[in-house]
Amino acid sequence: MTITGQSTLDKKDIDQMVRDAEAHAEEDRQRREEAEVRNNADSLVYQTEKVLRDQGDKLSADDKSAVEGPLADLKAALNGNDMSAIRAAHEQLMSASQAFSQKLYEAASRDDAAAAGSSASGQAGNGAGGAGSVDDDEIIDAEIVDEK
Repeated sequence: MTITGQSTLDKKDIDQMVRDAEAHAEEDRQRREEAEVRNNADSLVYQTEKVLRDQGDKLSADDKSAVEGPLADLKAALNGNDMSAIRAAHEQLMSASQAFSQKLYEAASRDDAAAAGSSASGQAGNGAGGAGSVDDDEIIDAEIVDEK
């Protein structure tokens, strides 16, 4: 704690405030740490619920339940005051959420590959002299030269 500027407080009062701040420094640090743990856990709960809501239909019920169990555990832990239980539940949900996200990524990659394969085969069919094809004689290579 820093006390600056003109003050109407006595030196004795200022010294008492400094001693009180030093005496409660550990409590303040612990409360700050608890707030950070709770905030991180709340954030993970929100993010996980959003992913489940937005993309949960893309995976099986077993994959979803593997995340929903740890999610419920973390929510229950947040209702209490046991920081070690919140940390443990946070780690479990983090692991489950990462596995779930990995499966979503793999599913999206498969879908993208399938879409790219079907569009490539569609283009190969059009290139065989169809109405949308361009004759090689119509293509002109050119180079622009600025003669300033």
